[in-house]
Amino acid sequence: MVKRVVITGLGTVNPLGNNVKDTWDRVKAGENGITRITRFDPSEHTSQVAGEVKDFNVGDFFEAKEARRMDRFTVYAVAAGVQAYEDAGLKNGDIDPDRIGIVLGNGIGGIEVLGNNFQKYFERGIKAIHPLLAPMMIINIAPGNIAIKLNLQGPCHAVVTACASGTDAIGEALSWIRRGKADMMLAGGTEAALTPLGLASFTVLQAVSTKYNDKPDQASRPFDAGRDGFVMSEGSGIIVLEELEHAKKRGAKIYAEILGYGATCDATHLTAPHPEGIGAVRAMQRALDDAGVETEDIDYINAHGTSTPVNDPVETKAIKDVFGGQARKLKVSSTKSMVGHLLGAAGGIEAIVTLLALKEQFYPPTRNLENPDPECDLDYVPNKGVAGPMRTAISNSFGFGGHNGVLVFRRYEE
Repeated sequence: MVKRVVITGLGTVNPLGNNVKDTWDRVKAGENGITRITRFDPSEHTSQVAGEVKDFNVGDFFEAKEARRMDRFTVYAVAAGVQAYEDAGLKNGDIDPDRIGIVLGNGIGGIEVLGNNFQKYFERGIKAIHPLLAPMMIINIAPGNIAIKLNLQGPCHAVVTACASGTDAIGEALSWIRRGKADMMLAGGTEAALTPLGLASFTVLQAVSTKYNDKPDQASRPFDAGRDGFVMSEGSGIIVLEELEHAKKRGAKIYAEILGYGATCDATHLTAPHPEGIGAVRAMQRALDDAGVETEDIDYINAHGTSTPVNDPVETKAIKDVFGGQARKLKVSSTKSMVGHLLGAAGGIEAIVTLLALKEQFYPPTRNLENPDPECDLDYVPNKGVAGPMRTAISNSFGFGGHNGVLVFRRYEE
């Protein structure tokens, strides 16, 4: 019998808030976390808006010396991981450390510390390079730091599948628990690539929004005819997955149950989805099959919904191909309309939103949907969220390289 796995803890740092409560309150209100870039002067960039983490107090989680040894992508990950761990009601010594681990997704690693040290090297030579440059920039250092801080001695892995990283990490964590190799796993994603070089790399791809620099709150507009690219953002979203009987035995609160996971690759193009969405179709279908549910069981889809001209109609087509006539009965919305695109962290944030939507029976909105693209003709919960019955939901994530990851969650029932 396949072990049942539930979600018992949530933690996040993102453009809408530095904890789960503030984030969810603002999601329900359809608020905006996107502003003109303040971390550096964006004037030479054609895209000047982003979803920056705001008012984050490093001292809430670290000693100053400890934080100086981390790139921001790790700082955000540790902050979210500690929140999730504490939200699950855990303290060091509560459980066997060998039975709890972490799988964390990330797309780009420590690009800020790498860029800063490149500049030092060119200006002053090798002696100017930070002695911890290598461990500060590598992607696996984020889950490694969480494991050290929380004494997680089980599996400790990093997943790199671009914008599907956070979702794939959760899927991998699910597998570890199902196979009996762990009782609990932290999983999700983190990203802090909002630097001049990071932004420029997506700008030259013509992937980011450039038309709304004077109206940042309107720049991320999934499924709208006026969209012109995604909005780059930063942060982390981490959840605690736990084997059901283990959670019940310790009296843990349960947000929802995770039923299934599906993953595929388009094997078509470096940056664009397959024009027919075949990889997304297969990933959704595999997730449904893994969960043991039918298309008519799904009430809500938290879409990848990037606000790019290419992704949104392809994802819409994929949903219609999978769900047929049922697609018209679904509610579909994009969290990115409020927080922007957190790249490798997107799946973690969006899993949290989907879990809270199930728990509170509330369909989050798609912000800035004023003039729907004729090719995007589903119910995207435009501009204002709505309360309503919801039992089962899925979360989609699709990334550069053709990576597709899909999760299925259900409201917890005995």
